[in-house]
This record gives sequence, structure tokens and C-alpha cells, in this order.
Amino acid sequence: MADMIKIKIRPYHIDLLGHVNNARYLEFLEEGRWTYWEKRDGFRVFEECGWVFMVVKIDINYRTGVVAHEVLEVSTALAGLGNRSGTLRQEIRAKAEGKLVADADVVFVMVDRATGKALPMSVVAPVLLENGAGFAA
Repeated sequence: MADMIKIKIRPYHIDLLGHVNNARYLEFLEEGRWTYWEKRDGFRVFEECGWVFMVVKIDINYRTGVVAHEVLEVSTALAGLGNRSGTLRQEIRAKAEGKLVADADVVFVMVDRATGKALPMSVVAPVLLENGAGFAA
């Protein structure tokens, strides 16, 4: 179950080459992740559990450039859970044409605030799923 946010490209997003710089896409993806967890009350739950959500890897593909005044849609969905990490699948599309602009697999861990160590997903998964973090279709 993917969540979607919209981002309007403003002139301050544009670099000297006239398009959105690659580093900005990481910010757009981060905004999508924040919204994903906020909708599930994730940050409150993580705090109550003594967990810290931590991104450990982002594998991003840049597909096409974007210029000012375009509207982008960022989708975020839970793609999988491993032994000690999970993966969020994120896509950025140009709203008008629906074209894929960028996509990323974002690997995360939940760190125990007290020990500083990554928790097994067998501990984390039931809490995530209970709070609506269902898998992408």
C-alpha cells in the first residue's frame, strides 16, 4: 500500500544547468518517507518503543530530468523485511505525463536507542504491520 505526496518544483530546486540537481531528489524521497511514517503514527510508536528509524542505504536510479514548475508525485511503500533491515520502495513521477523520473530502494534498520544496535525485524515487523505499514502490491 503506497502513499503519495506531491511536490511542485520551484526555481530554488533548479541548479545552474537548468534542472533539478540529483541531491534534491534525495530530499524529495525523504519527504515521502516522513509522510509515510507520519500517516502511520510511526514516529510516536518508535519513540514509545525506544527505537530510532535509520536509513542505511539508498539505491537510486535517475531516469530523466525535471525543470521548474513541474509537479512531481513521490510514492512510498514497504517493499520487504529481512533479518535486521527493511526496504522501502520509492518512485518519483512527473504528474502531468506519469513518466518515471527516479526510483529508489531505501534500506532501513530500527536501532534500539538504549543499546545503539539494530533490532531484529522479528521484533519490529509486528509493530510496523499493526500500524498499517503493509507491503506494496
